[in-house]
Amino acid sequence: MSRLMTIVAIAACYFTFAILLNSVGPVILQSINSFDISKPHASTLEGFKDLSIALVSFVIASFIPRIGYKIALLAGLLLVLLACLVTPLVNEFVMIQVLFACIGTSFALVKVSVYSIIGQLSHDAKGHASLLNTIEGIFMLGVLSGYWVFSSFIGEQPSDSAQWLNVYFFLAFLIGITIIFTFFAPIEKPQKSSQSVKLKDDFLQMIKLAYKPLVLIFVLSIFLYVLVEQGIGTWLPTFNNEILHLPVNISIQVTSLFAASIAVGRLLAGQVLRVFNWYGFLNVCLLGMAILMLLILPLTKDLVPAGVDSIWDAPLAAYILPLIGLLMAPIYPILNSVMLSSLNKSHHAAMTGLIVVFSALGGTTGSILTGYIFDIFGGQNAFYSALIPMLGIALSLYFFRRKTTPSPT
Repeated sequence: MSRLMTIVAIAACYFTFAILLNSVGPVILQSINSFDISKPHASTLEGFKDLSIALVSFVIASFIPRIGYKIALLAGLLLVLLACLVTPLVNEFVMIQVLFACIGTSFALVKVSVYSIIGQLSHDAKGHASLLNTIEGIFMLGVLSGYWVFSSFIGEQPSDSAQWLNVYFFLAFLIGITIIFTFFAPIEKPQKSSQSVKLKDDFLQMIKLAYKPLVLIFVLSIFLYVLVEQGIGTWLPTFNNEILHLPVNISIQVTSLFAASIAVGRLLAGQVLRVFNWYGFLNVCLLGMAILMLLILPLTKDLVPAGVDSIWDAPLAAYILPLIGLLMAPIYPILNSVMLSSLNKSHHAAMTGLIVVFSALGGTTGSILTGYIFDIFGGQNAFYSALIPMLGIALSLYFFRRKTTPSPT
């Protein structure tokens, strides 16, 4: 029962932060409409979120095991609770930037803690992969829910900013429920490493991990994957609105198919891996992603605005393009699981710190690059550009497999 209560607590944390983190796409679209700002300016929200995640993870990932995972989770939840309560009252874009900086700071605490707790709850590599995929799948269900939560506060036309910002009062209530679950969860206090008694040594351990060839290849793979996922996911609502000519609320609702596809893909990935080798499986996924982009994007060119009153009236491309999430879904958790399973559990917090850092840098790079390309060359070219990092992922996977596969003797 205590194990189940702990899983419920970390799942609730991940579900809540899924809504907060991945609201950046709808918030960018609504900020452009409500605050009359440019796409490059709006794309800075991803930077405030992801660079905060990277900085905090890099600085304190090795410190979290010392204060305890429960304390870290509660601190992160309390920070975003306060930020969500203040944001609607200020009603300025700069406050939204501050909000996403708080979200990023808090998620750094939460992700390092959750990944380390998963290590505590798992007894072998298969159990670790199964639980990690389940938690990541719940994360994507949170993302899916978030699109509908935000669309319910946004009308068909750009509304007054004060109205849609009321969504953060609802999110503050949800965070409060999550705090209660976390407070009562019997989360184990991490054991101190006998080989490291100083905080400086723990921090240096994370730095030393980054110099290993296997880790370098791994973080490059993670960086490129998140670059693709965030580049598409963040700008899909704007793509739906400006390229497919959908109303604002329906643009956000259709984007939920992207999150739903990723959620389904991650929940099914554990079962697929019982039959197929992870390397071959991920290469098939990458090939499918590229083919889907090349087939669907031409259908979105020169569309004529038509009357769209509900999600069911959207053009075919609006339904098919988000399905790329089904193919990209397994890549991130499988890579993380293969990497973490190859390390001693005492290194999981430090390795998770690196995962969070490079994921954040990839997300910021993907969102800002896509935003600039979208603004200058148009939405289709912005999404076509994702084919380049897809090729980079395929190359990095080849070397990652070589480094993680024992040499025959």
